[in-house]
Amino acid sequence: MTELMGTGYTDELNIAILVALMKHHGVRKIVASPGATNVTFVACLQRDPYFQVFSSVDERSAAYMACGMAAESGEPVALSCTGATASRNYIPGLTEAYYRKLPVLAVTSTQHIGRIGNMVPQVIDRTNELNDICKLSVQCPTVHSADDRWACEASLNKALLELTHNGGGPVHINLVTTYSSNFNEKSLPDVRYVDRVDIGDKLPSLDGKRIAISVGAHPAWDAKLTAAVDRFCEKYGAVVATDHTSNYDGQYGILCPLVIKQSRYVPSCKNVDVMIHIGEISGAYAQPSAREVWRVSPDGVPRDTFGKLRYVFNMTEEKFFESYTGADNVSEPASPSSNTYLEQWRAEDKRLRAKIGNIPFSNIWCAQQTAPKLPKNSVLHLAILNSLRSWNFFPIDSSIRGYANTGGFGIDGCMSSLIGASLASPDKLFFGVIGDLACFYDLNSLGNRQVGSNVRLMILNNGVGTEFKNYDHKAAKFGEEADAYMAARGHYGNRSRNLLRHYAEDLGYEYMSASDKEEFLANVDRFTCAEQFDKPVLFEVFTNSQDESDALRIMQTLETDAKGIAKEAVRGMLGDKGIRVIKKALGR
Repeated sequence: MTELMGTGYTDELNIAILVALMKHHGVRKIVASPGATNVTFVACLQRDPYFQVFSSVDERSAAYMACGMAAESGEPVALSCTGATASRNYIPGLTEAYYRKLPVLAVTSTQHIGRIGNMVPQVIDRTNELNDICKLSVQCPTVHSADDRWACEASLNKALLELTHNGGGPVHINLVTTYSSNFNEKSLPDVRYVDRVDIGDKLPSLDGKRIAISVGAHPAWDAKLTAAVDRFCEKYGAVVATDHTSNYDGQYGILCPLVIKQSRYVPSCKNVDVMIHIGEISGAYAQPSAREVWRVSPDGVPRDTFGKLRYVFNMTEEKFFESYTGADNVSEPASPSSNTYLEQWRAEDKRLRAKIGNIPFSNIWCAQQTAPKLPKNSVLHLAILNSLRSWNFFPIDSSIRGYANTGGFGIDGCMSSLIGASLASPDKLFFGVIGDLACFYDLNSLGNRQVGSNVRLMILNNGVGTEFKNYDHKAAKFGEEADAYMAARGHYGNRSRNLLRHYAEDLGYEYMSASDKEEFLANVDRFTCAEQFDKPVLFEVFTNSQDESDALRIMQTLETDAKGIAKEAVRGMLGDKGIRVIKKALGR
């Protein structure tokens, strides 16, 4: 006698997550075709009274059935088929859905993706789809870790939202199965839902919530957007968490890295109920800790940077903030002086800043001395990672625009980006702060014959990838063993006092250098002079990786408390991944 399966849902978490999210996003109609690979998925659907399952032996017919059903009902309709060539028969119907913008969800079940190309029966490659059969295709592998689960929830939310995004259309999910026989799960897992909010939709409430607006890399703000954000902050008691690439110059900004980067201290102002995420990729690695994140972008794409995404607002930033300050929303505006959250942030920053003592000669020390001297209305370009982090600890004038190559987030192109920008605005001064490896990586840009006299470059030459020598980097735990290959010590003249000097002077640059604090202070005023000279300037500063690491340790351990010590200890044992697992378990 055949042993019957359990009566509940599968224990294959990726499949259970998809079923739960389909319920949330209103995908209730399914046209299922028979097969072995999709048995687990179909069993969960047919056992759940929420779903209406229809049968079709022929996948080609099934896809067209879904088209007709979606057009008639106005609802999204799912398809389910097995591995092998079954899904190929969806192509005509999905092409129809694509050009008619019908919300058809093709769920193709598959064995482990690693079996593709290894002569495993009934395994075909669905990692690339034809241009006009779906708007989006995602792979949904099995879940073995917290990161796997985050990726699964993020990609499935994105796929299901795309069914109705920008007019709608078909979407493909390639769903891996392990053929589990365990159907004893009594309920579907709790999953993280992401909803899209369009212009005209009902806005989720912000009543009684602590709010921070986290701004990633952002182009220069116009006055209208700044005013909209300031009105929002006034009304909701919110703050704007920034770094130097955020470019916000309104009344409610807080340069947050100094407070947030404390490794042994967890300030209460760091925790928020809602973090409104705007802008693009940030290199600050310093955002408030939020219960949930609301992404605002006119592209409407659900980008789950922090693993807490709840809503994506498909609108411009200006429209979002204006919508929340309309007459029909919440209470009367508060006066600016009543923003206690902003006052708390500023007080915390001031208190920590007062604790900064003697910093070794380093990029951080140079930033401390130079940032307040930068001329108003100049432009600052910072290389990643060390330069951006070092300079983010210290405020600059609000009229100064800041940029870093955080889009692709690589070592290359820092000086080229600055030079390109300087050519576009020859009347502005452009300052760049770059480490030696990034400088030599992009060295040919210095020889461009059109480099103008409005360029000022500070090169921090420590003869090594100092990022990998910092006390809190895993490579540093290898000690001197890290120098040869992990940190690439000794290249490009090994801190030669003449190599870059001769190169720069032969190209027509004014060259200056410093090997200690006294020499630096003797040159910094000329380097930051508000008047343009008759030639570009290159200021080479020679530091060492031990001082760089010690300076970073000082800045990140200005305060200590029990929570911070525990956090640092857990991170030391489990790493950042372990921290995320614990936070998820605690619902934080």
